[in-house]
Amino acid sequence: CGGTKQSPINVDTTQAIFSPDLRPIQLSGYSLPANKQLKLKNNGHTVVLDLPESLALSGGYAQQYRAAQLHLHWGSPSGPGSEHTVNGRRFAAEIHVVHYNTKYNSFTEAMVQPDGLAVLGAFLEVGHGENQYYHEILKHLLEIQEVGQETSVPGFNIAGLLPANLKFYFHYNGSLTTPPCYQTVKWTIFNQTMLLSHHQMSMLVSTLRSPEDNLLQSNYRPVQSLHGRRVLASFQSTPSVKHSPG
Repeated sequence: CGGTKQSPINVDTTQAIFSPDLRPIQLSGYSLPANKQLKLKNNGHTVVLDLPESLALSGGYAQQYRAAQLHLHWGSPSGPGSEHTVNGRRFAAEIHVVHYNTKYNSFTEAMVQPDGLAVLGAFLEVGHGENQYYHEILKHLLEIQEVGQETSVPGFNIAGLLPANLKFYFHYNGSLTTPPCYQTVKWTIFNQTMLLSHHQMSMLVSTLRSPEDNLLQSNYRPVQSLHGRRVLASFQSTPSVKHSPG
């Protein structure tokens, strides 16, 4: 996992370059009927929800990408666990929705191509009420505590897991954050955070088990060096105001 375009990174908002070309991200097919069953799995380093290819990015990217899966990164009861950081700040957790370029026949074929993958990332924080969309995943975690276990989740509106406002985001070229760390990801990191209740966050960080049969916690990769990469922003932030997501 060497290389000069690795992820995650720290987003320094004072260094991000405003790009008027970055259009709002548009999702299509994200609202799934309850009779559509989705596979939820503990793969040993995260929880993965397989997504049907009917979910797609229809705007914001120059090319067409369709969804493959989503997964989460989190910390522990004693500390936050987002992969990306903003101005050095780590958030409680982070969701990644992974898509591949439709000009390739499969995710496996796409993931080795320079324009192969597009990942949408959003930060999760603790707020007041329960998050009904995250509840659709979290309520099944007890069924997949052990590595390799999987269960079925009825379809729901996957867009609810992402911010309502898809206009404001950071964009950079990076990599998968787990081996083989292919440097083929066009990253979108949203500026608005998602809120989960305290109980929901503790379910996320204290339910799944790892291959060593410990609690699966702090499953994030450390921040990688930028090596001169540019981070673009879809919005202008005033340098005089200290600006953090949300």
